[in-house]
Amino acid sequence: MWNERYSKTAFAYGKEPNDFLKQQIAEKASGKVLCLAEGQGRNAVYLASLGYEVTATDLSSVGLERTKELAKEKGVAVTTLQVDLGEYQIASEAWDGIVCVFGHFPPSVRTHVLSQLNSGLKPGGFLLMEVYSTDQLGYGTGGPKELSMLYTLTELKTMLGPSWDFKVLHQTEREVNEGEYHNGKSSVIQVYARKK
Repeated sequence: MWNERYSKTAFAYGKEPNDFLKQQIAEKASGKVLCLAEGQGRNAVYLASLGYEVTATDLSSVGLERTKELAKEKGVAVTTLQVDLGEYQIASEAWDGIVCVFGHFPPSVRTHVLSQLNSGLKPGGFLLMEVYSTDQLGYGTGGPKELSMLYTLTELKTMLGPSWDFKVLHQTEREVNEGEYHNGKSSVIQVYARKK
C-alpha cells in the first residue's frame, strides 16, 4: 500500500512540514534527530534545513527514495533507514530529538515503539508527536479507519510513562491540510516534551 501511495508524482502528504512541528521547532539548531514512520520526508527535510542531523526511518523503500529526492531539491542532507518499527531497536541515549508525526501502528508495534522513546533520547532531548485520536473516525478527513490504530490521550500518556517534562500534551480539533490524504477538520493529539 505505502509503496503504491508514495509512487505517485505528487507527494502524498505534501512537501511542507507538519504545522505542529513547525510551530514547536522553528529555530536553527544542531543535534541528532530521529524521525519515525517518516514517509516521504517532509518533516525530516524541514528539520535538516534548521541544522539538525536527521535520520528518517520508514517501512517503504519508495517513501525513502522520495525523501532523498526532496532533500536534494531543498539542498539538505537526510540519512534514510528502511526498518520495520515492530523490530527496530532505538539505541540508548543516541538522539537529541525524536519525531513521530501521524505514526499509526498496530497495538503491539505501538507498544514496542513508545516504550523506547524515553531511553532513546539524551537527557533533555525532545519528543514531538502529532497523531490522530480515536475521535478521528467520526471526521473522515484522514488517518487509519481502524480504531485500534488510533490513540487516546490517556493511553498515550500512560505508555510514554512519567519521565517527561510535558510542554504540550492535549487532544484538540484543528484543520489539517497536508497533501491528498490529510484534509479538513481533524481530532489530533499533540505532544511536545523533554526527557527529564
